[in-house]
Amino acid sequence: MTTPRAIRTVHTVAELRQQVGAWRAGGERVALVPTMGALHVGHVALMEAAKAHAERTVVTIFVNPTQFAPTEDLGRYPRTLEADLDKADGAGVALAFVPDVNEMYPEGFATTISLAGPALGLETDFRPTHFAGVATVVAKLLNQAAPDVALFGEKDYQQLQVVTRMARDLDLPARILGVPTVREADGLALSSRNVYLSAEDRAAAPALHRALTTAAAAIAGGADIAESIEAARRAVAAAGFALDYLEARHAATLAPVASRADGPIRLLVAARIGTTRLIDNLAVPD
Repeated sequence: MTTPRAIRTVHTVAELRQQVGAWRAGGERVALVPTMGALHVGHVALMEAAKAHAERTVVTIFVNPTQFAPTEDLGRYPRTLEADLDKADGAGVALAFVPDVNEMYPEGFATTISLAGPALGLETDFRPTHFAGVATVVAKLLNQAAPDVALFGEKDYQQLQVVTRMARDLDLPARILGVPTVREADGLALSSRNVYLSAEDRAAAPALHRALTTAAAAIAGGADIAESIEAARRAVAAAGFALDYLEARHAATLAPVASRADGPIRLLVAARIGTTRLIDNLAVPD
């Protein structure tokens, strides 16, 4: 006999607001974990981290079409709702908001958020409309759920900086928190897209993290940034990846850096192996 889930699932903004309002009336704080589903251990880490900041956690499960370009994998993106709800329930999440596209983007929807700052370059050199779609849906979710805190994984580091800047610039009251990347034992960052990797590609994939680790250690030890980055690019290519970018950027603004004096440094990479595009990032130790 299947044990009933404790988590409640709602599909409309009205239901979401009604439940959050009831919690707030009882003096409880609310955390939000936005996801596109296909939940894995990395998502569960976000839900577990939320417990330190709020009595109630809301997870959203919505494959957001506006952040996919026409050439990208919206139709292929894994949809595993029942398994997702089981994982969220096991992590103690109180509410799952699972809207359909019409609930989030009703007929006549015509508004997007215009971005600059950390949204410029890197991902947008290859996916020009991506962050406009991300920022728009996240702004909607923050308004709909009105959380005290919202948690995002550092694996999508540029996204984290874009959302943080957007919330600050638009005076959205939720506090945006980053949660460290969860990795496999061999260093591969957990991602819903890892299921697309063939066995051969999966064996090669940890080269991304190794290249970042080597470059970060070299830069921390005083090596030239440009030379360290170029060596990392060569290592990634030698492992069979087609590189989109591998860059050293300021950790907060994502502006290019030339030396350690330019501020805290984050290394970011995006590369394709087989049919799968992987991203990763790593801080350069102080």
